[in-house]
Amino acid sequence: MSNDLDPMVDAWYQHLDKGDKFEVVAIDDANGLVEIQYFDGNMDELDIDAWRHLKIELIEPPEDWTGPIDDIETDDLGYTETDMQPEDWGLSQEETPPQEATHEEKETKELNNRRDSGRT
Repeated sequence: MSNDLDPMVDAWYQHLDKGDKFEVVAIDDANGLVEIQYFDGNMDELDIDAWRHLKIELIEPPEDWTGPIDDIETDDLGYTETDMQPEDWGLSQEETPPQEATHEEKETKELNNRRDSGRT
C-alpha cells in the first residue's frame, strides 16, 4: 500500500501504525531524499520510494512543537502574549506565612539561647 502524500518541508506527519510524529525538515530533489525529524529529536533520511510506502497521515503540528529542539530561547518562539498584563504589575504580593525553621536554624537558635543564659 502506498500513500499519495507529497513530502512538504515544515509539515508534520504521523505514522498510522506506530503513532510516531515527525516533521519533514529537508527535501533533496536531486537525490530523491526526504529528511525527517521525529518529535523526540531523532533524525532519519528516506528515499522517495520508502516515503511512498509509509503508512502516514498529515497532521497539525504538536501543541509543544519545540520538543526536538535543544537550545531554544523564548524570544525565538515569536510569542508576544504573556500571562501577566501591565495592570498586574502594580499588585502587591500577599504576606507569606512564616516558614518553619530548618534544623540548622533551630540548632543555632538553641546555642544562642544557651550562650545568652550563661550556659555553654
